Amino acid sequence: MSRRQKKTAKMVTGMMGLCIIVYIAGPPVYWHLNESIAHSLRSSCPPCVCDCSSQPLLSIPEGLNNHSFLDCMKHDLEVSEESERSFTEMVAQELKLREAQAQEDEWRADRALLDAKKAASQYQKEADKCSMGMETCEEAREKAEAALDEQKRMSFMWELRARQRGWKDIAVNSDVL
Repeated sequence: MSRRQKKTAKMVTGMMGLCIIVYIAGPPVYWHLNESIAHSLRSSCPPCVCDCSSQPLLSIPEGLNNHSFLDCMKHDLEVSEESERSFTEMVAQELKLREAQAQEDEWRADRALLDAKKAASQYQKEADKCSMGMETCEEAREKAEAALDEQKRMSFMWELRARQRGWKDIAVNSDVL
């Protein structure tokens, strides 16, 4: 293997290693950054209404009582509790709506199931009637077949006796009929 091929193989191996690292570590890092950004955007603190660009952040002159920057950093409990209550109420209302929808869907499914059971019962009754009719027809066919066999046997026996006593078979002319 030449020196150039070795160098290319090392680069390809390095790139593959880098891709594997990105493949393994990429999604957790992405989700962590995504949550951090989303959390910073959901801040409950209202935007500061002050012009602090002319003042340094740490040195506030004694005559100027500009605490709005520091106030923004404090957690406003009343606003937070109120927004939590309204959020809780909205979630509770959403849950009630979903529960009502689920109950309505369950009622519809129960009704459909009941209708399906009724239809299945009716079809089963019809199938039972049909089966009984088929059994009756089959029994009648078997009886008729047995009677026909008996009639054939009797006819053969009477014909045999008649031939023994001299009866001859006369061809019937189709014009006579």
